[in-house]
Amino acid sequence: MRITLRLILVLIVGITLVSLLFAYFQVEAIKGALRSDLGRRASILAESLEESVVPLLEKSDRGDLLRLVERFGNREHLAGVVIYDREGNVLAITSVLSAQLTSRPAVVFQVMNQNLERGQFLKLGGSDMHLFALPLHRDTDIVGALAIFHEAGYIEAETGSIWRETVLRVAVMAVLVVLATVLIVRWSIEGPIAKAVQWMRELRMGGLHERPAFPDEDLLKPLAREMTSMASSLAAARAAVEEKAVPYEAPESLWTPERLRFHVQSKLQESPLFVVSNREPCMHVRQGKSVEAIVPAGGLIAALEPVMRACDGTWIAHGAGDADREVVDEHDRLRVPPDDPHYTLRRVWLSKEEEEGYYFGFANEGLWPLCHIAHTRPTFRATDWEQYRAVNRKFGEAVLKEMEGTQHPTVLIQDYHFTLLPRLVKEARPDARVAIFWHIPWPNPQVFGICPWQRELVDGLLGADLVGFHIQAHCNHFLETVDQALECRIEWDRYAVNRRGHFTLVRPFPASVDQVESLPEMGSQASPYLDRAALFKELGVEAVFLGVGVDRVDYTKGIPERFRGVERFLEKYPGYQGQFTFVEIGAPSRTHIKRYHDLLAEVESEAERINWRFQAGRWKPIVFLKRHHTHREIERYFRAADLCMVTSLHDGMNLVAKEFVASRHDGQGALILSRFTGACRELRDALIVNPYDTEQLAEAIRVALEMDPEEKKARMERMRKIVKDRNVYRWAANLIAELSEVRPEKSDRPQKTMKSAAS
Repeated sequence: MRITLRLILVLIVGITLVSLLFAYFQVEAIKGALRSDLGRRASILAESLEESVVPLLEKSDRGDLLRLVERFGNREHLAGVVIYDREGNVLAITSVLSAQLTSRPAVVFQVMNQNLERGQFLKLGGSDMHLFALPLHRDTDIVGALAIFHEAGYIEAETGSIWRETVLRVAVMAVLVVLATVLIVRWSIEGPIAKAVQWMRELRMGGLHERPAFPDEDLLKPLAREMTSMASSLAAARAAVEEKAVPYEAPESLWTPERLRFHVQSKLQESPLFVVSNREPCMHVRQGKSVEAIVPAGGLIAALEPVMRACDGTWIAHGAGDADREVVDEHDRLRVPPDDPHYTLRRVWLSKEEEEGYYFGFANEGLWPLCHIAHTRPTFRATDWEQYRAVNRKFGEAVLKEMEGTQHPTVLIQDYHFTLLPRLVKEARPDARVAIFWHIPWPNPQVFGICPWQRELVDGLLGADLVGFHIQAHCNHFLETVDQALECRIEWDRYAVNRRGHFTLVRPFPASVDQVESLPEMGSQASPYLDRAALFKELGVEAVFLGVGVDRVDYTKGIPERFRGVERFLEKYPGYQGQFTFVEIGAPSRTHIKRYHDLLAEVESEAERINWRFQAGRWKPIVFLKRHHTHREIERYFRAADLCMVTSLHDGMNLVAKEFVASRHDGQGALILSRFTGACRELRDALIVNPYDTEQLAEAIRVALEMDPEEKKARMERMRKIVKDRNVYRWAANLIAELSEVRPEKSDRPQKTMKSAAS
């Protein structure tokens, strides 16, 4: 209550001062305008009288002069007129004015001596007056002066009225401010704070855990953020205590972030964890004049965040945000996440040439098409290879720098960007446990043999203690490639490679998404039909059935093949024309690489061609949304769609399929899934298709739309159970568990430098 009173007093004082200040300037402006207007009218009257007065002065006819001044004495605000001769004697004066004017004003002599007209304000008989004096001429001689007196009291009366209105207005505003302040404080501050207090009390007592809704105002955002963080920490601590008594290895026990934290702590114990990836878990970008921290989308970050929070590790990544350099310390480090720091992010800086050669060149024009058998020829340039080696070395130096002073560190390297890094780290720190997870497919040895530097790449990977892939087939291809490329011994019974006395385990770890209950607010009970109608309205399309696809615009995703499947479906089943619309959410990617630039144009052209062929009225068969969408935006389409199409030509896993399944809280919707994805090994209840078979794609769309609702629900529930049980936390837990079983090497030989390790 005291805060409210202080706030009200401050607002009233502030409004009063501001209002009075503006009123002062307004009064001064009006007073100046009225005075100026009065002087102008006096000047005009004087000039008109001058023509009549001068001839009468020549005749010395005082009677006519007196009648003249009396005739003009009854004008508005005119107090009187006086005519003086050259010596300053009064020749004629208005009778009303004669009693008040007891002396000659000095201004009369001034205008005759200086031959200039002049006006001034003065007090006359206790009244405010304005005097305007004008010299009278006969030819070039001054023969007298004309003085015109106006009452000026009305000016003060006018300004006084403005002051009274201002005071009244301030009083009314003060009353309104008091009422508005009380209401705002009660609705926007006291109410939410009361809810927060009640929520925290229930949380402390072990009751409700769902945070109350707060108004989306900047005033309460920091409080809401801190409360949420505190609640998460409390829930995690409580869950950790409760779950320590749970047999974690029981297969029916669900993997959660809390369980993963406990698992990581028990497995790694005192071993510090270092994660290396090209993409950073927290990016700082400039938004106008401010810097904003954003979390890039992706399953990798969602999987490793709980691990890093559990062990307070160090994440080493490329600093790609335009404001990244502004927030790090002198060692290029910072604590993240910004609102609840739990681990260290070490940023590595790359020049434009390094990024072009290492990332866009060798990694994405070489290794990416090589590993994805999607009929795009890989491009290998010696200059790109040199940049790739240099960047791997740069990251290796950063990793070793961060590991200085640690005993038996654990290093988890991510993806095809760092093929050489395991060997660089292991040679310099043989006591470290090193793992690399390969997120894309590994092709057969004949295909991988296309790469001119396959021996160097495979040897670099075998520096790791553990190499992980999504599926067993990729493990098999990798071991076959190793067998053909290098001199080593492969132990097929336990899927391990012995190269020069160092063992590398090769294991499948199917990646996944967050558990299906992770977003209860997204899984509303609203009808998908209502959501679908709203989406169609936003798109400006009239349709009944909705299909959706979500991809980066990449040649491995089979987007043109998908569109041709939709076209064939509408050909075979014309009854669905005007009824079925397919929405492709395509995020442009790597567009300055020619193949990607051409693909984007091809996808747009194909959508336009099919639309031109079938479009009628407000319906069109394909809507291509060419921009990045947030997870929340994509979730709306997932929940409203009749079907989702994942038609990758070759994919390590494809998490879009699992995200669609996780989003269907209603148990409805059908998944059309390419048999060339890792996900099809787990999601057997999807409609499995060959994306190159246009007829099969068309038929799968028909089956998905016409499938019995009970069968559709049964299929979806079985897939949801798989995604729930094999979520992203289980993926991370299995990877950490396998790596923790590796015994760190003990070596009497001195540790190598980065230079000798890379040679």
